[in-house]
Amino acid sequence: MSGVTDAALAVLLGGLLAAGILCILAAAPRWGAASLTTRIAPYVRDAVDDAVLPSGILPRVSVLPLHTGSGWERLKSVFVRGLGGSDALALRLAQAGVDQTPASFRARQLAWVVTGFGVGCVLVVILALTGRMTPPAAVLPVLTAAAGAVVVDLLLTARVKARLARLSDELPTTLEFLALCLSAGEGFLDALRRVAAIGSGELTHELRQVVLAVGTGSPLADALAEMAAKLRLPGLSRAVDQVIAALEHGAPLAGVLHSQAADAREDAKRALIEQAGRREIYMMLPLVFLILPLSVLFAVFPGMFILRLGLG
Repeated sequence: MSGVTDAALAVLLGGLLAAGILCILAAAPRWGAASLTTRIAPYVRDAVDDAVLPSGILPRVSVLPLHTGSGWERLKSVFVRGLGGSDALALRLAQAGVDQTPASFRARQLAWVVTGFGVGCVLVVILALTGRMTPPAAVLPVLTAAAGAVVVDLLLTARVKARLARLSDELPTTLEFLALCLSAGEGFLDALRRVAAIGSGELTHELRQVVLAVGTGSPLADALAEMAAKLRLPGLSRAVDQVIAALEHGAPLAGVLHSQAADAREDAKRALIEQAGRREIYMMLPLVFLILPLSVLFAVFPGMFILRLGLG
């Protein structure tokens, strides 16, 4: 074996040994835990003289200490500060219906980055052991780490788009149902409770949160405005604005909801037409780049073949 292969094998075995030791240490009790005297000393200062207490227990007059936390916590904080965009990320998480904070999502993304980097390192070691190591393969860990971060972000984006599409589909039916309940003589809050109790969609889940917020003391208008600001769905935001205005001015809510449901259905038709237009363009791609060149090839090749035979 060459020197590169020996080094790769040593790195692989050393990494496995280090991983095993770290797993054992993680399962073992903390060796550096504070003793009982150290833990109770700050609470007995009134009964014991300060000179009797162990050295280093009492705080010293100096600059306030900075709590840095563990290495993983510091790495997470650096990763979050580097990517930034906590407000935009919080909006995307709310739109996706993910019960996570931006910090926890970045922590999961960082875990995928570390995992991707480890997978890339393993692949580099395997390439070195098999004798196929090339200089471009040295950047493989960086590429796999970046791929891990991008995949997590793309999955969140896809989830946001899918949930917003479901919310848009459910909006007209939900508004019609609310209008029907209002026409039957129920109040708006009772209609919300009824829809939230018997529905099973994404919009119904958001209405349950509104009913829960109202039940805990939040005003109905504020709860609806918070839902619209959290989702940022144009049709829902217009409907909520109209409902809040109707509640403030005493306008009939049933007519408002019927008109908003009609507008939501028109928006759905318009979006469907736009989507159909894009699908037509996508259908042209195999026609232009696959079927048309083959047709030209089948039409031209026999003639060229015959001409070559005639010239020969």
